[in-house]
Amino acid sequence: MLDSCKLKTACNLPFIYNKKINTAGTSNADVPLADPGMYQLDITLRRGQSLAARDRGGTSDPYVKFKIGRKEVFRSKIIHKNLNPVWEEKACILVDHLREPLYIKVFDYDFGLQDDFMGSAFLDLTQLELNRPTDVTLTLKDPHYPDHDLGIILLSVVLTPKEGESRDVTMLMRKSWKRSSKFQTQSLRLSDLHRKSHLWRGIVSITLIEGRDLKAMDSNGLSDPYVKFRLGHQKYKSKIMPKTLNPQWREQFDFHLYEERGGIIDITAWDKDAGKRDDFIGRCQVDLSALSREQTHKLELQLEEGEGHLVLLVTLTASATVSISDLSVNSLEDQKEREEILKRYGPLRVFHNLKDVGFLQVKVIRAEGLMAADVTGKSDPFCVVELNNDRLLTHTVYKNLNPEWNKVFTFNIKDIHSVLEVTVYDEDRDRSADFLGKVAIPLLSIQNGEQKAYVLKNKQLTGPTKGVIYLEIDVIFNAVKASLRTLIPKEQKYIEEENRLSKQLLLRNFIRMKRCIMVLVNAAYYVNSCFDWDSPPRSLAAFVVMEDMLEDEEEEDDKDDKDSEKKGFINKIYAIQEVCVSVQNILDEVASFGERIKNTFNWTVPFLSWLAIVALCVFTVILYFIPLRYIVLVWGINKFTKKLRSPYAIDNNELLDFLSRVPSDVQVVQYQELKPDPSHSPYKRKKNNLG
Repeated sequence: MLDSCKLKTACNLPFIYNKKINTAGTSNADVPLADPGMYQLDITLRRGQSLAARDRGGTSDPYVKFKIGRKEVFRSKIIHKNLNPVWEEKACILVDHLREPLYIKVFDYDFGLQDDFMGSAFLDLTQLELNRPTDVTLTLKDPHYPDHDLGIILLSVVLTPKEGESRDVTMLMRKSWKRSSKFQTQSLRLSDLHRKSHLWRGIVSITLIEGRDLKAMDSNGLSDPYVKFRLGHQKYKSKIMPKTLNPQWREQFDFHLYEERGGIIDITAWDKDAGKRDDFIGRCQVDLSALSREQTHKLELQLEEGEGHLVLLVTLTASATVSISDLSVNSLEDQKEREEILKRYGPLRVFHNLKDVGFLQVKVIRAEGLMAADVTGKSDPFCVVELNNDRLLTHTVYKNLNPEWNKVFTFNIKDIHSVLEVTVYDEDRDRSADFLGKVAIPLLSIQNGEQKAYVLKNKQLTGPTKGVIYLEIDVIFNAVKASLRTLIPKEQKYIEEENRLSKQLLLRNFIRMKRCIMVLVNAAYYVNSCFDWDSPPRSLAAFVVMEDMLEDEEEEDDKDDKDSEKKGFINKIYAIQEVCVSVQNILDEVASFGERIKNTFNWTVPFLSWLAIVALCVFTVILYFIPLRYIVLVWGINKFTKKLRSPYAIDNNELLDFLSRVPSDVQVVQYQELKPDPSHSPYKRKKNNLG
């Protein structure tokens, strides 16, 4: 009955509110049925007023669900600790007929528990005038307690008849987040996928510097603060800074800027609490329309509904070279444009815009033998192309297991060690898109201009799934820029799925950790053999080297001063689960660190191994001409004066940044290309179509 609004019918109608409906939900049973046909319902969820308090503190964390015909078609974001929430969220729904009313239900979000009901109402769609923006005020009621006053919800709606729509359009992807009992998992909802037909207009570069005088939320007079950022559908969560009211984050990330006027960044600060709901510290906003372009702005933002300040650096820059086009429009086949791109990344422009490392062109041609996700034995596949935080979509090919897309995507490369991810989904009208297969391709492994059939893998990229996808990829980059960028922090994906506790994953990380420990044990045996003089030449060499290698290091572990609190049974389970996830992640980090060191020396990524050799050779030459004490002196002066020269610089360790680009053993398996089945033929699709 329902379908999501497609790109050409994006929700961009002007809202001129000239009518009001006040309804508590009157029946539409006696209203004559509307003429059959498709309708587009544009809804703006404005705000709530005087909602019911469901938490012990006399507040609620409300969110809203829209349902038609028992199917959920929209879920709003959660507004924490507010009985008068302001959402200003838009939903765009296609309705086959007006017989079914729109049900609105409000809930109070409870972390790890069943959410509390806060009231409901419904809107009779047959009472709306076509093509006319309408303000709607809905009084919330509880069927079990009809006399209780539960507040009101304010909406703006426009009902428009639709004679038809074009599905064959290129879309930009938007990822929404659905909550489970504890963790948030990624899901693609089709109503979130469709945006305006243009690409992003610019980049918003944000550096979270520090917090000052934040509110103490723990019994020890401190907090464990972190910050959440949101710009439209884009989200970012900072790292947690334990036991401080003046945290120093020094984190940098980018958002895409879609709106010409800028948009508003919503910022919330939280205190991390293990085993229970995180405490809200405060909120603030940044209006990007008030900031000038191509200029870095230092902002000191006062937290509302709390205490303290956040210090940010915000820079708005022009859009990068990102595009979607048909196969007939090919940048690299145009000789003039190709020469211009080669010149842009040539050796003469090494120090021009170091962030612009290279150019990537991806041709998504077709797929064959996909998995059937629908009951009809077919699928409605579309393809998602991702490079770090840049993600673009093809159109959907309906009822086809051998779709042809013939699209060309171009990206700017900021890090040559990035991995191109191409994922195929099956579009579903009323629920999240179904996963069909995925491939991950490191940019350094790409062979330019070669059309290849990539075997689709499962979500974990550990084994094959049904189908292959045909891609042709070209990479042009400046090797010197790429080498320099290797020594700065790696860009983090801000919509990565949060790690869950997995027995299989925990065991795998433990085995990986055991291997690394065994390497150290064997190294210890080797060193011990030097002291036993099993091999006199080796022992003599070790004795000479050992004098310069002795160094003691001591570390003190701070005890947790947090007073222990009595937790319920469920909170204890969550606390144990969080500890297990932390152990699982620590094992993964330590094992990955050891594996990356090993893979540097066994030439898993030749570019990085050559880079390490060149760096060592350069360092050796410098040591030959310049005494070590002068090098140490210059290094020390640089380190001690860095904060004076650049007070908001992000701290980094060049060696760790280098190792972060080397794949671990798990990533090597994920990036390994599977051989396609010989039965796959380029002409198989044509035969199937003829059949």
